[in-house]
Amino acid sequence: MADRVLVRRHTELDLSVGLVVGDGGCLVVDTRGDERQGAELAAEVRRITRDPWTVVITHSHFDHSFGTRPFLDCPVWAHEGCRTDLVENGAAARDVWARWYRERGEDGIADDIAGTEIVLPDRLVTGGAELSVGGRAVVLAHFGPGHSGNDLVVHVPDAEVVFAGDLVENGAPPDYEDAFPLGWPAALDGLLGLLGPAGGTVVPGHGDPVDRGFVVAQRAETAAVAELCREVAAGRMTPEEAVRLSPYPEETTRVALGRPVAVG
Repeated sequence: MADRVLVRRHTELDLSVGLVVGDGGCLVVDTRGDERQGAELAAEVRRITRDPWTVVITHSHFDHSFGTRPFLDCPVWAHEGCRTDLVENGAAARDVWARWYRERGEDGIADDIAGTEIVLPDRLVTGGAELSVGGRAVVLAHFGPGHSGNDLVVHVPDAEVVFAGDLVENGAPPDYEDAFPLGWPAALDGLLGLLGPAGGTVVPGHGDPVDRGFVVAQRAETAAVAELCREVAAGRMTPEEAVRLSPYPEETTRVALGRPVAVG
């Protein structure tokens, strides 16, 4: 993406993970969805650098956070809500996703997920933090609930690259299953505030990297969905009307309409 800032994109779930390399240290952004996938990623990182690594998790969903074990022992950064969610819901999510893959005949992935030990982050962020990665500044920022209650973006200022996690989605509609629709536009405002006048590069959790214009457009779409959620919750609009007016497909819109109307 830029000087010693790399992205690795995987066929499975179209997931993108990141690597920031400094002088004598590196940062791994997300660890994939199980211990085997995490070990594969760790081996690929070691093909690039032998420097000590730090891990940052963009949010608690399994595909971003369950592959951490092979990277230990190292600092693991995440929003404080990420740790809470993994403690309270991680085991149940592991069961759900193992079953999901098994029902689709993908027993290998199902077995890998079922046998994964969930690692809890040990460096917790509330609003933000600044790390030094081999002498390079990396900013971690939480802009409130959006795709989840614990989204953390990773900004590499000297490269003008932002790892957005699933706050930005490319190639599919945003996932509202665990989301806070009314908070999502504000979270994207915060992310946009990190980008310089030239815009820089934004790496979604899934799909190709995008530019500022893409994020601005998705912010407008999430704002439209937030307004539809308000209108339906207030009884001024039916769900059917909201579906008709939504920028997203019916299934996505109905999931959003079923989420809490409070910001978080």
